[in-house]
Amino acid sequence: SNTMKKNFLAVALAVVIASGVAFAAVSGGSVMRKQGSTYIVNTTTLCSQRGYHSTTPLEVYIKGNKVVKVVALKNSETPQVFSKVTSQLLPKMAGKSLSKASAVDGITGATYSSRAVKANVAAAVAYYKKHK
Repeated sequence: SNTMKKNFLAVALAVVIASGVAFAAVSGGSVMRKQGSTYIVNTTTLCSQRGYHSTTPLEVYIKGNKVVKVVALKNSETPQVFSKVTSQLLPKMAGKSLSKASAVDGITGATYSSRAVKANVAAAVAYYKKHK
């Protein structure tokens, strides 16, 4: 019927609008931005590798073919476990060359989170190399 078609179109349009807005909010309009001579890659939409509970999006700061720092964004990992990743794993990546940043050893007791974070760093480096 005509009413059903109209309802379907309204719902479909709402879904498209909502997902567009959600994407814009997540990506901030861009996966990579530049701050001075440092590139900052946001992995929210780049990497779907999950930790134990969720994806582990990051902002990876890259300058002169080195990872300068890695900042964890909001995720649903267990806070006590993920704090080990932020205090022990992320600092190990700072100062590493692009080829070695995601190859650091993971953290004992945070295996899934470590694996996901390393996959995010690798995704950020790949994106940077392709789009810088």
